[in-house]
Amino acid sequence: MAEADMPHDHSGHGHGTQDCGHDHGGGGHHHHAPDVTPRNERVILVALALTFGFMLVELVGGLIAGSLALVADAGHMLTDAAALGLAWAGFHFGRRGGDARRTFGYMRLEILAGFVNALTLIVLVIWIAVEAVARLITPDPVLAGPMFVIATLGLVVNAGVFLMLRQGDRDHVNIRGAMLHVLSDMLGSVAAILAAVVIALTGWTPIDPILSVLLSALILRSAWSLLKSSLNILMEGTPKGVDVGELRVAVRDSVEGVLDVHHVHVWSITSGRPAATMEVQIAAGTDPGGAVRAIKTKLSVDFGIEHSTVEIDWDRLGGACALDPRFGPGDAADAHDRADEHTDDDGAAAPRAGAR
Repeated sequence: MAEADMPHDHSGHGHGTQDCGHDHGGGGHHHHAPDVTPRNERVILVALALTFGFMLVELVGGLIAGSLALVADAGHMLTDAAALGLAWAGFHFGRRGGDARRTFGYMRLEILAGFVNALTLIVLVIWIAVEAVARLITPDPVLAGPMFVIATLGLVVNAGVFLMLRQGDRDHVNIRGAMLHVLSDMLGSVAAILAAVVIALTGWTPIDPILSVLLSALILRSAWSLLKSSLNILMEGTPKGVDVGELRVAVRDSVEGVLDVHHVHVWSITSGRPAATMEVQIAAGTDPGGAVRAIKTKLSVDFGIEHSTVEIDWDRLGGACALDPRFGPGDAADAHDRADEHTDDDGAAAPRAGAR
């Protein structure tokens, strides 16, 4: 989104045509935040309020009715609320630009919240499982009437939230993810309704803890997936779907003038925002700026990496700029220093420490 763009430009740290060095970014302003419209954010926020509000109702109703299945379904709705909350956090905090202390902004709050939510949900699943075993051994009475009413209302709320999410941008990853969560929770509401009907018709209360375990399995699946993905991002692991070896070979073999690629690091700033750094060795006479731009295009188009830092390996290269006919005698070191200058927000060059 435009308002979330970082107000700095790393596209070509060397000035003029002598772009002989390393470069950051994608040839312009960095986009660290997910694109989202105000309508998308409103839809997510309203859906979050409805889901979280009825989750509390279902939790209290489940405790009053003595239904563990309702409590489990409330836990499942909590996973929906967590997904919606993370989506909203990504939208909201993603608009905050970076500063001197947090150069990537505040988007990792989304990941921290996801990690905490995953741990909380796993603890909830363990509690439900222990309680379910106790109730199978010693069945407790369940009020089928209130259970049926609350589960039916839960199904209606989930259906309403799903229709609301369909009004947003369904191509957006956060919207799609939230819709899948709500669909799975609708199944949980149906299971609770089924349990209430069976208890009302037959009086067989063990179906309540049995279905609560099945619902807990859905919660555990979502929680475990969230835990793995958030922990991988916090540990700066390689994003899913990116093979570092394949990336290295693709850059080396497809970009003209690139002889080797090494020191490749790929990680995620936040969900859906991969970043990469690497050093490349180029052949003598290769235009460094052109090679860097071609590499960035390759990373963006083939691997979805919009934020990248590519540095020419001068030591291993042995001074390609010194062999480049565009540079006169003694100009190679100056070109290297100019390439390491950083541009501030006003376009003024700020020489690096030790630059001549």
